[in-house]
Amino acid sequence: MASIAVCPGSFDPITYGHLDIIRRGAKVFEKVYVVVLNNSSKHPLFTVEERINLIKEVTKEIPNVSVDQFSGLLVDYAKSVKATAILRGLRAVSDFEYEMQITSMNRYLNDHVETFFMMTNNQYSFLSSSIVKEVAQYNGDISALVPPIVEQEMRKKFAGTV
Repeated sequence: MASIAVCPGSFDPITYGHLDIIRRGAKVFEKVYVVVLNNSSKHPLFTVEERINLIKEVTKEIPNVSVDQFSGLLVDYAKSVKATAILRGLRAVSDFEYEMQITSMNRYLNDHVETFFMMTNNQYSFLSSSIVKEVAQYNGDISALVPPIVEQEMRKKFAGTV
């Protein structure tokens, strides 16, 4: 059986923390689908299409990674691509508490899909897309937090907003 994983998130924007999990997951699983979830309760900086394009650009050198989008239940998407795993990154204990609830619900909905947690590299343990957006909005240095293309696109979005 092929090991296929789904790595879901809003990725608004994708950070080096996300890339760390994606790269390491690509070493473990034969195929990793990075899936941009369209969360209608959030107000994203980038459109789903922009996020997909940025993720494709920064993962283009990882041959077993594909980028897609989905709205609805993650377990339904996983089933549609024959994934048997959901790959999630953890930064802190607070992430675990939230992820445990989501994992339990996903298992209730589809017990054929397992969730795998990967601890983020310590250098990214503080990193979140929200923090990156806030620092970028006030013209702070985010060069060590996101790939250059992401920083460039964020600078365009925030040009003249402060």
